[in-house]
Amino acid sequence: MKRVIIAGSGNAALSAGIAALEQGASVLMLEKADEAMSGGNTKYTAGAMRFAYNSGDELMPLLKDPDDPRLPQTDFGSYTQEKFGADLLGFNDGRPLSEEQETLVSESYDTVKWLASHDVKFQPIYSRQSFEKDGRHVFWGGLTLASDDEGVGLFDQELAAFNRLGGEIRYRCAVTGLLHQNGTVKGVKTSLGETLETDAVILACGGFEASDSLRKKHIGPNWDKAKVRGTPHNTGDGLVMAQALGAQEYGLFSGCHATPMDLHMKDFGNLDLPAGERKKYRKICYFLGVMVNAKGERFVDEGINFRNYTYAQFGAAIMDQPEHFAWQIFDAKVFDLLYDEYTFQDAHFVEADTLPALIAKLEGVDQEAAAQTLDEFNKAVRSDIPFDPTVLDGKGTDGLALAKSNWAQKLDSPPFRAYPVTGGITFTYGGLKVGGDGAVMSSGGIPIPGLFACGELVGGVFYNGYPGGSGLTSGAVFGRRAGIGAAK
Repeated sequence: MKRVIIAGSGNAALSAGIAALEQGASVLMLEKADEAMSGGNTKYTAGAMRFAYNSGDELMPLLKDPDDPRLPQTDFGSYTQEKFGADLLGFNDGRPLSEEQETLVSESYDTVKWLASHDVKFQPIYSRQSFEKDGRHVFWGGLTLASDDEGVGLFDQELAAFNRLGGEIRYRCAVTGLLHQNGTVKGVKTSLGETLETDAVILACGGFEASDSLRKKHIGPNWDKAKVRGTPHNTGDGLVMAQALGAQEYGLFSGCHATPMDLHMKDFGNLDLPAGERKKYRKICYFLGVMVNAKGERFVDEGINFRNYTYAQFGAAIMDQPEHFAWQIFDAKVFDLLYDEYTFQDAHFVEADTLPALIAKLEGVDQEAAAQTLDEFNKAVRSDIPFDPTVLDGKGTDGLALAKSNWAQKLDSPPFRAYPVTGGITFTYGGLKVGGDGAVMSSGGIPIPGLFACGELVGGVFYNGYPGGSGLTSGAVFGRRAGIGAAK
């Protein structure tokens, strides 16, 4: 029986563990955090997984409740491999699809179906990914399913599957070093002073987003100021350990998933809150309003695409603004469309009955310039196209140097609200090169025997952003691969 040790306990690690156990291996998972903080970034997610599918019928085997009475009135549409690939290409800055991206696309559905076979089931995301139109629930943006109880629920389901198969997990036990002999990994050292021998090690312990120094080194000088919206434990440990053995760095190290977040949030989403509430500091409904920076200027086309395709970039755009903050501004017409994160108990915002009164409350902003910006925006909004949040409605602006391409509505219905935001980093894109079986490749292009990696540590999956829900799918796809490879 092969012995496998996995560093980490999030979605990628658990997918690897389930796959290795399926192959008959014994699996010991070592988690740096205590039990309450285990699960890495998975518990901070909305639990949604993006995957290719040809029709709504292919979603039925994945559902926890296939008898949901809303299903007969639901249009899931389709999300083909070609569309998934095209969406990834949109973030590649001219690069062709990488081998890793092709793997993500081609194995996405089979991997989610495989999870479902282990009783990891999903529900349609009616509240965030569909709008009612002509009496039907119409899904948009290619993202349809998420776990019950979001990322926490996904973790709980995967952990239950791991435990049912006989996996073992130890908490407060970080992997601190790799034992190797003649270039082959033979085991690990732990924070408890142990030396554990094994046949294979899978690094699934995240990227370097929680390390101020590594963010500053790889992403840029402003990034030590970014809020960290996920676990405090992803400090690049696996990356550093692998590099010490000559592993090949791979992917875009200057890239990261960065989301607009409440300016006044604590790092790591406020650890005093239950895990399921920590992600509520995100603020990703900017497409329903406008954003202005400290100069009182708009700086992105808020409606250039569905938020699935922009939120992972716009956090970085905010970090590039003066003082690294912005204000998101809405009027009463869209309050009922804002996600619940905007009414979260710890959400920070200002409100006024007139737009000039609201502008006077925008702390840190050139208020005269902001008034001009919003006046010009209101005058530029097209009135000949109806607002329709279910599609790219083309309701844009005319004559602005920076257009809003879709969902542009005048800010004219009191009360008015503005939310202060900054950039919150979720995960990093640079990592390691892995082979087809998940083995970590050396700088010379050959596998390092006994060493595998998955999750955020896999480089080459994302470049200048990503379509929402792809991160969890990537973790499961490459986790499954690594688990099978390590167990052979």
